[in-house]
Amino acid sequence: MIRTEELLLNVGPQHPSTHGVFRIIVKLDGEVITEATPVMGYLHRGTEKLAEDLNFTQIVPYTDRMDYVSAMTNNYVLVHAVEKMMGLEIPERAEFMRLIVMEMQRVASHLVWWGTYLLDIGAMSPFLYAFSDRERILGLFNELCGARLTYNYMRVGGVKWDAPEGWIDRVKTFVKDMYVRLDEYHNLASGNEIFLARIKGVGKYDAATAIDYGLSGANLRCTGVDWDLRKTEPYSLYDRFQFDVPVGKNGDCFDRYQVRMAEIEQSLRILEQALEQFPGEGETMGKVPRVIRPPAGEIYVRIESPRGEIGCHIVSKGKAEPYRLKFRRPSFVNLQILPKLLVGESMTNLVTILGGIDIVLGEVDC
Repeated sequence: MIRTEELLLNVGPQHPSTHGVFRIIVKLDGEVITEATPVMGYLHRGTEKLAEDLNFTQIVPYTDRMDYVSAMTNNYVLVHAVEKMMGLEIPERAEFMRLIVMEMQRVASHLVWWGTYLLDIGAMSPFLYAFSDRERILGLFNELCGARLTYNYMRVGGVKWDAPEGWIDRVKTFVKDMYVRLDEYHNLASGNEIFLARIKGVGKYDAATAIDYGLSGANLRCTGVDWDLRKTEPYSLYDRFQFDVPVGKNGDCFDRYQVRMAEIEQSLRILEQALEQFPGEGETMGKVPRVIRPPAGEIYVRIESPRGEIGCHIVSKGKAEPYRLKFRRPSFVNLQILPKLLVGESMTNLVTILGGIDIVLGEVDC
């Protein structure tokens, strides 16, 4: 009889698939995972506590770093919450600029996920294609706000700067080109039989489980739940545009892949419409008091980030700094289902499942 014993194995924080700052302790019986324990905190910065000593404009750069591949979205959730507390009116041109950069950011974020996901499970060339196209978006953002990753672009009442001359036309060219590139992505990877064998039927759960765990974004929609805050609780200008909410049915890694790829296409649809309707002139900053002091009270707002529902809860005492600030980070919540998905799987599927959830560790350790 072969003598066996359980093995404890550390995956990360240096493992490439954990992207530097996340660790999972797995207990193995041979190749099968019998227990998985996520260990967080390697990147913890105390953002929410630091915010209590900062005014609301000073907090914006901290939101960049919560999700460093979707900074524009995080900028928006904070300023949107403050604006709702203060009852501010945002100029139309500024709101168009916000929506355009948020959807460009969604495309860029999904490109990072697509490239790194395939790289983690063994395909190198998709990563190079994805980052080549993402580079075009970063270049456009750099023209707009002078930064490539942490933008600090949005302000309470509008945006920091207007678009430079010719910028809107360059975004239109990118959108047109990206449709072609998306077809190339599908030809390269989506039908590859080796890739499909790695992800089909892996990491599967149903809609009830997703809801019980509080999942959002593609991790929820892959089970067939039609829930996208841009549609169900429209904010900004989303109620003006036509777009679909991609959903899956099987709740596995393949459906999560398909949903995110379809979301890129829908973001391009939104961008097409927004660029066509973009106002020819107008202000990019509304009438905002010199010192931003939301009235005493509290508010919670939520929007649809590339990883799901990101929420901002502000408690105000009528001062220039928040009394309390709390973010509902989608990566932190989505991560909770990971131990359930890993138990009973082989070690070869660990990276497939982890990458399929699409976790950004800045949101986990905010």
